[in-house]
Amino acid sequence: MNKLLLIDDDVELCELLSYWLNQEGFIVAACHTTQASKDYLTNQALPNVVILDVMLPDGNGLDLLKQLRTNHPELPVLMLSARGEPLDRILGLELGADDYLPKPCDPRELTARLKAILRRSHPTTITPSHIEIGDLSYSSIRGVATIGEVEITLTVSESRLLEALLKQPGEPIDKQVLTQLALGKPLTLYDRSLDMHISNLRKKLGPHSDGSPRILSLRSRGYYYMA
Repeated sequence: MNKLLLIDDDVELCELLSYWLNQEGFIVAACHTTQASKDYLTNQALPNVVILDVMLPDGNGLDLLKQLRTNHPELPVLMLSARGEPLDRILGLELGADDYLPKPCDPRELTARLKAILRRSHPTTITPSHIEIGDLSYSSIRGVATIGEVEITLTVSESRLLEALLKQPGEPIDKQVLTQLALGKPLTLYDRSLDMHISNLRKKLGPHSDGSPRILSLRSRGYYYMA
């Protein structure tokens, strides 16, 4: 069973979601403050996935997300917020959230999103454990890209995106296909999560030694990795 840490100051909502997620096979622990969540992550075994609210009584969930990405870069995080503002979603994705849902949300959709994140973090299909293209090597087991002697730790979503792109270097992958393949969900009309994850990946990898970009986009065609 997957362990889930729910970080939200709405006690009643935590109880309702915990009951629902328990029925779906999750073991849920809830923290209602930033400090309580930090204590939990320090003293307990890491969960398999985190649900993190943007608004917390003693801090900002986005600031906590930054710390999670620094201390536990491979820990999957789904952001949850009653505000649901586009800026919140963009900031959350820019800071490395794997997915984002506004509150109130359908528990069935939340469960589906969580299971998609977990499938991406623990893929069942057999894939090459090591891919090398030019000066970049990627380990799917560790979720780490290496350029020269520099190791770059990736989030779950970034790892799946890079893996998909490296399997077809120079060949554009349609955004709809790439979203389903790497993020485990269909691409909707106003969903910018794929673009934000690609932007984060570009920043982490940087350009080639000659200054040319590693990841390019083709209008109406999608993204591809330029070897």
